[in-house]
Amino acid sequence: MKLIALGLNHLTAPVNLREQVAFDAESMGPALQALAREPGVEEAMILSTCNRTELYVSVSAGAEGVPQAWLSRHHHLTATRLDEFLYRHDEDAAVRHMFRVATGLDSMVLGEPQILGQVKDAYQQARDAQALRAPMERLLQHTFAVAKRVRTDTRIGAHTVSVAFTAVRLAEQVFADLRQACVLLIGAGDTIELAARHLVDKQVRRLIVANRTLENAQDLASRCGGYAISLNDLPQHLAEADIVISSTAARQPIVTRSMVEKAIATRRRKPMFMVDIAVPRDIEPSVGELDDVFLYGIDDLRQVIDDNRRSREAAAREADAIIDLQVERYMAWRRALSVRNPAVDLRQHAEIYRDEVLEKARAMLARGKSPDEALAFLANTLTNKLLHHPSARLREAAMSGDMDLLHAAGRLYGLEEKPEVSEE
Repeated sequence: MKLIALGLNHLTAPVNLREQVAFDAESMGPALQALAREPGVEEAMILSTCNRTELYVSVSAGAEGVPQAWLSRHHHLTATRLDEFLYRHDEDAAVRHMFRVATGLDSMVLGEPQILGQVKDAYQQARDAQALRAPMERLLQHTFAVAKRVRTDTRIGAHTVSVAFTAVRLAEQVFADLRQACVLLIGAGDTIELAARHLVDKQVRRLIVANRTLENAQDLASRCGGYAISLNDLPQHLAEADIVISSTAARQPIVTRSMVEKAIATRRRKPMFMVDIAVPRDIEPSVGELDDVFLYGIDDLRQVIDDNRRSREAAAREADAIIDLQVERYMAWRRALSVRNPAVDLRQHAEIYRDEVLEKARAMLARGKSPDEALAFLANTLTNKLLHHPSARLREAAMSGDMDLLHAAGRLYGLEEKPEVSEE
């Protein structure tokens, strides 16, 4: 069998194509079963997230092109539509890719931890679809162990590296418990959506989304459990916000000093934390001069992010070293599956001899022979049978001067070790 990792991600394909090849939770089970039924496919797992869709498959010889053909056919796409965006890794490269994906080394945000949970979900879905066998089952368990070790032994997840998450972490430093905070998000782009996800994870008390196009604000608010307003309504709602995060494409400031002064007065000097991650800026810089306002701009965040990214990149190099070692260990186990183990044959031969000699010893007892005679026959005959062929080969080696075989036999049978002598 050959192990293949095939897919596309945020680095190789545009979002509209990633959307076309994505699998949702309802379609995953039938898709896995269909893929596993393809000729030559022995095992299958599908990992599908907002940033990637990947097939991990074990195929028999000659079926290497089956997964790619199935992916195109399943999503009703021509091969040429997918070919230029797909990547493929075989055998040890596929193992390394899976390890890097699960540890966050292949993510848009280096070292992000959410991907490991998504890999575990994909594993469970493949198990439920009965699409896994021993080799990939072992690979997934090894993957989880590698990811845990990388998290434990390196600082890959110690520092945030995204603008949105850094903004939320800074907000936590001002408001220790975000569950008591009202957050106003201005904009509806990717950065604001990512910030909204982080805030939902933190269980903020209230979430307001403001955008020039009300429908876009409503779409994001509906997905995050908040409510939407237009930018025209911003002055009436600003005082409600403990935290403001803004990222729009406006050419002029949206939040003015006078708006914030009125909001602070309405709040009776209760502090307001504001993050402006837009370029050009959404919040007038002079807002930062007001008492009870903590204003951070993109440059403030960028320094934190750059420091953290350098730390994660150093940790990533350590993680890759761990992964290289673990890839070799898994591949050694996989190679052993295709190699006949002489230890198994040796034990089978020994058990056959044992059963034959034991049956003869029992027959001796049935004929009235003494237990001592039966035991002596059992011990001598079994010893002779087990040592006959090795002894003959060693005699031939001694006569021909085959020292390599003689030394190997010594190591194999432990003859080079001095026997322990009891003092009793």
